[in-house]
Amino acid sequence: MSQRLFQAYVMVDWSAAAKPTTGPDSIWIGVLKRNVRFQMAFEAHNPATRADAEKLLAGVLDDLKRKSERVLVGFDFPLGFPRGTAAALKLDGAPWQALAAFITKEVKDKPDNANNRFQVGAKMNRLMTGEAFPFWGAPARDEQTMLSAKRPREHGPSDLPEFRLAEQAIKGPSSIWKLYYQGSVGGQALTGIPVVKRLAEKRAARLWPFETGWKPLTPGDLTEIECVFAEIYPSLYAAKPAAGEIKDQAQVRGACERFNALDEKCQLAALFGPAKDDARREAVENEEGWILGASA
Repeated sequence: MSQRLFQAYVMVDWSAAAKPTTGPDSIWIGVLKRNVRFQMAFEAHNPATRADAEKLLAGVLDDLKRKSERVLVGFDFPLGFPRGTAAALKLDGAPWQALAAFITKEVKDKPDNANNRFQVGAKMNRLMTGEAFPFWGAPARDEQTMLSAKRPREHGPSDLPEFRLAEQAIKGPSSIWKLYYQGSVGGQALTGIPVVKRLAEKRAARLWPFETGWKPLTPGDLTEIECVFAEIYPSLYAAKPAAGEIKDQAQVRGACERFNALDEKCQLAALFGPAKDDARREAVENEEGWILGASA
């Protein structure tokens, strides 16, 4: 009999907010795990700061480890950057690892959510292109020579791509180069990647697809693994808010329920990548990553 890949699902709707915040457009963490009667039960958490969210996630993962329950952890921001970014920054080593290390070193994120993401974006622009490009978007007070409030120009053929290959496979994506305004994926990635890195380093974790390969996974691939971290795009699993639920809360619940249902039917494995060789594989596995559930 086929077995499921995971026993629990944790989905995270992240926020780059500069002050503590709850409710709509803040951090929501959905957890779907077995209760004392061994039935799958959902709970939602709405920590006010990223520091609180990291602590809560660590506690949930530690609890699941004690129960020997493997968990799929999804984050709604890119874990990698468009192909060529690491080279433009002149970083050594595997591009996704080098970028995660660079961002973790540069980003300062205080317990009250105050952070320097605009300064980091400006520094990366200076190192990559010597102009206010490709990162853009900032409040007026944070605008500077190397970071403009508005999008400065289109991406040309010789520029770093505006979108990763995965984003070309979904509808209406935002670019990682957008640091401010609604759907500021760049701000979420800069503040979120260090959290993922720290959580993964403290446990037997794998970052998909960088450390697992971009391919269907089997239970055998995950022996001794406590958790797999993946990028998700919650609007792929539209869940209507229930009474008293807000949209973000419904989205993490919908993602948890969707992955659990697929795993129950042994259909989740196929979402982890194409079964046959793919010309995009090198970029996806080494630098860009992929969105779990985006059609390959």
